[in-house]
Amino acid sequence: MFQPTKAFGGFSVNNLQEAKVFYENVLGLQVQESEMGTLDIAAPGANHFMIYEKPNHTPATYTVLNFLVPDIEAAVEDLKSKGAKFESYDFPGLKTDADNISRGEGPVVAWFTDPAGNILSVIQES
Repeated sequence: MFQPTKAFGGFSVNNLQEAKVFYENVLGLQVQESEMGTLDIAAPGANHFMIYEKPNHTPATYTVLNFLVPDIEAAVEDLKSKGAKFESYDFPGLKTDADNISRGEGPVVAWFTDPAGNILSVIQES
């Protein structure tokens, strides 16, 4: 019978050491290198995810990881000051403002990329 005790996600990067520096120093997360040559990332809320290096890595074209924050303006400003690169969107139904924050329908959210080009987001808590 299928009875998992825990689940976690994972995604690839093209350079594990660059990812380690980004997730530790820019995002301030706890990062451990595993025996398997992957990174185990401890995220808020007792969550974990795994990052692995893939030589032919292609960045995800969708959001791989979301972070809830109490103050999105402060979070975006802080991450930008640490070198995070934020995305700008101007599509019907999805536009970001001068601060790279989408304030339209749905949650207030801003998207940024890790060094491998994977898309992450910060979302304003309701």
